[in-house]
Amino acid sequence: MKPLEILSKLTRWANASPKTLLDAPAWAMPCRMGDEVATLRKAEIQPGDTLNLAVLLDGERHLLCVADSPRFADLHALWASRAEVPEQVLLALVEKECGDLLQLVENAVRRQLKIDGLSSDGPDGQTFFAQVEDVVFGLTRSPIVEEALGQLRFIDCEHPSVREETLPCETEVASFALSAADAASLAVGDALLLPEVGSVPSRLVVDGRFVVDGNGVAPFKEDGRLRVVDTEMRTLTMGELFDRAQSPSASEPAKPAQLRLVASGRTLAQGSLGQLASMPALIVEALP
Repeated sequence: MKPLEILSKLTRWANASPKTLLDAPAWAMPCRMGDEVATLRKAEIQPGDTLNLAVLLDGERHLLCVADSPRFADLHALWASRAEVPEQVLLALVEKECGDLLQLVENAVRRQLKIDGLSSDGPDGQTFFAQVEDVVFGLTRSPIVEEALGQLRFIDCEHPSVREETLPCETEVASFALSAADAASLAVGDALLLPEVGSVPSRLVVDGRFVVDGNGVAPFKEDGRLRVVDTEMRTLTMGELFDRAQSPSASEPAKPAQLRLVASGRTLAQGSLGQLASMPALIVEALP
């Protein structure tokens, strides 16, 4: 599985609203700035001084706030005194020097952009500030903007805020088939042979959604077999999960002291790892 496929299987991410995704620190949207391939990210600092433009996105009024940047050479040269520059001249400079930015915004929101003059309004709590290279700009957070930009595919799976998330993980040391009658007749003191324990690589079941083994990461599916797992739960970071998906490696064989026998997420018995006829076995010590 690819990192984004893994992310899409997790409820927190799969059910996230466009607004939530856009607010995520890991939001990163591939884009083009002129002929350059770039990445659009949330601005780290909101600029205190912007050139505010009234724009129409397919006829819907928005505010586009452009911060000072050396990339816009002529605008940059007169930035401090732009209040004295006629509006027509400023708009002409915007059209001339900010064309790449305007095209970027148009492509990002998938709406035709048209400048409708300077705006007397400034940025507020409904303004989303983004940065691409040395250009910072703000755009009204309307539904059409949030829906266009706030998509799961724009989450950077390599961002620390994603990689450091943790998921519950259980270590599976064995699995086998057992008839319903035999499972129902389990009693304290019974011993179930587990020849693979300590000799066969264990596998990890993460969040009840993924299985991690020597083949990488795959969706977890119940197959009707009983599973023997370490009673002690552990956690796995998203980064570790992504890494195991990209570079599969077998887990070391595990010999946990305390075990659970589970079927379809339900615990059938608990016990300890012992021996029967010199072979590892689950010694049943408690039933639910």
